[in-house]
Amino acid sequence: MTVLDPDLNADQSATGSKELPREKMPRQRDHALRVEPMLALEWSHAIEAAGAVGIADSPAQARRAWIHRADERQVLTLFRAVGSDAPAPWWLRALDRGRIASRAAAYAIEDEVTRLLAHRPGWVFVPWADEGEVGYWEFVPSESGVYGPAEPTTVQFTDRHPGFVDLLPAHRGPGRRQAIEFTPAELREQIEDLENIA
Repeated sequence: MTVLDPDLNADQSATGSKELPREKMPRQRDHALRVEPMLALEWSHAIEAAGAVGIADSPAQARRAWIHRADERQVLTLFRAVGSDAPAPWWLRALDRGRIASRAAAYAIEDEVTRLLAHRPGWVFVPWADEGEVGYWEFVPSESGVYGPAEPTTVQFTDRHPGFVDLLPAHRGPGRRQAIEFTPAELREQIEDLENIA
C-alpha cells in the first residue's frame, strides 16, 4: 500500500508564510513515497475461505483458502513474515517448526482421521474453529449424560506433539479438559473404547 505524507506541505500553510510560486512548491511526487506493507490484512485474505459458502463436513471440504492452494514455500514465507502468533492451521505451525514434512503430509493425517470418524455414528465435523484453524470432530452422544449437559468428546488436530491428534474427553463441571495425545493409528485402535467411555 502506498501512503502519501499529508504533512509534507503543512508547514507553509500553518505558518502563514507567503505561498511559493507553483513551480517552486515541493510536490508529493518529487519525494520518496513511504510504503507500508499491510501484512496482517494480506494474511487475513490468505486464510479466508474462497468459493461457495457452505458448511464443510470434513477438513478436506474446508480447504478453500489461498494457503491451501498456493505454493507451499510462498505460504510459509508469508506466514513467517506475519509472525508465528498469526492465526493459522495446525499444519502450518508444524511446517514452520519443522515438525511435519509437508502440507500434503498434514492433509493425509486429516484425511485418515476423517476416514475413521466420518462414517461412525455420532461423530460430527465442526468447521467453525478458531480463525485459520481446520476444525474438529465431536462425539455428539457424549454431550448429555446422567449429570446433565457436557462438553462432548472432541478430536482435534495439533502441532504440539508428533502424533498431531488430541482427544479431549467429555467434560462436566469446572476446570479445563486435559488433552490426551494420539496418533491417527492409536485413535483407530482405541476408538470403540473411547466411544463406550463417553
